[in-house]
Amino acid sequence: MVASGCVFNNYIDRDIDRKMERTKNRVLVKGLISPEASLVYATLLGIAGFMLLWFGANPLACWLGVMGFVVYVGVYSLYMKRHSVYGTLIGSLSGAAPPVIGYCAVTGDFDSGAAILLAIFSLWQMPHSYAIAIFRFKDYQAANIPVLPVVKGISVAKNHITVYIIAFAVATLMLSLGGYAGYKYLVVAAAVSVWWLGMALRGYKVADDKVWARKLFVFSIVAITALSVMMSVDFMVPDSHNLLTMVR
Repeated sequence: MVASGCVFNNYIDRDIDRKMERTKNRVLVKGLISPEASLVYATLLGIAGFMLLWFGANPLACWLGVMGFVVYVGVYSLYMKRHSVYGTLIGSLSGAAPPVIGYCAVTGDFDSGAAILLAIFSLWQMPHSYAIAIFRFKDYQAANIPVLPVVKGISVAKNHITVYIIAFAVATLMLSLGGYAGYKYLVVAAAVSVWWLGMALRGYKVADDKVWARKLFVFSIVAITALSVMMSVDFMVPDSHNLLTMVR
């Protein structure tokens, strides 16, 4: 489903992708495959993803995948990305879907652990995406995409980045406090959050916003990778893991 959503996104964005340095070499922009072929490919990938989740995991995981797909393709790609400064926020929800789906595929429940994962990965994407928008500022400006740094200014974006990293730090700690991860994870989560926040605060004094934003972006990948690894190796099963069960 993720692959399907990405192909549909490339199809939808092919007109603005040619205006951006970052995306101008995508296959649809360069005409290496036809738009019609990409639609067929995206549809087949979506069907395959749906069936794999339904028959290989459980209905909950499948419907979460469908919801993530609809938000990403239908809400974000088709409308919010081009028309609203809040497009990044909406897109972050679909971006956080894969780890939540993986969790629910195992547990069969959307419980407090799933909600915490949704918060962690959604909040992480905000400073990550704003950092890209800052060091690729001219790209987004040329394509007329209303991301926060372009619409409200880089100084406002820096404030949002700082707030989101603080919220991200709190969310990461909740996995250990909720009994879903051990102290090794807690130490790593605290360390990467403090370091990332420190980098964000230094952004208020830098001379070159683009250099700073690129470093912030690179560390965001290091941070989420470190947390994902620690979630895998230091996981725990709490005594009562279904306090926030919403769907069974």
